[in-house]
Amino acid sequence: MKVNWVKACLIIGFFGLLLGFMLKHLLPHDLDKIKLTDELHPIVAEKKEKLIQQANEKGIVVIITAGFRTLEEQNDLYEKGRLKSGSIVTNAKGGESLHNFGLAIDFALLNKQGEAIWNMEYDGNDNGESDWMEVVSIAKDLGFEWGGDWSGFKDYPHLQMTFGWSLRELQQVKSLQNSKSE
Repeated sequence: MKVNWVKACLIIGFFGLLLGFMLKHLLPHDLDKIKLTDELHPIVAEKKEKLIQQANEKGIVVIITAGFRTLEEQNDLYEKGRLKSGSIVTNAKGGESLHNFGLAIDFALLNKQGEAIWNMEYDGNDNGESDWMEVVSIAKDLGFEWGGDWSGFKDYPHLQMTFGWSLRELQQVKSLQNSKSE
């Protein structure tokens, strides 16, 4: 078999350029500058406290039902309605949720009896507006994205901050940090 070395070099060169382009333009250069921990990101934690305070000023009691989640906890939630009894509550497996990166919280309201509720129509402060949507409005003003705005699976208790990072970038950072710790 006769090898055409010119064609082989051109093909290898093309794929080298393609790989270089992808590394330069598709992946961020500063992945190692993103610090991930096993808790809420400090800004998310600060905004969470402001959310609770500002809602309370409107006569709405908010409780945070979830923050940082381990991969195991996320996988356990993913199995609900699939491998375990109950309704499906998430489409995200472990490592696919911003909870796993400390960038998301879930909330509920406390009614006048002190019970946690997820009722989007509830008007406990009697101002003619849904307390739930008042909390969502406060959250958005604080910089949170709301899971109820998603086009696919609606996650109404979910609030998140991405800081411009994609899930893929966060997964890559986690992978880099895990490989450095080994």
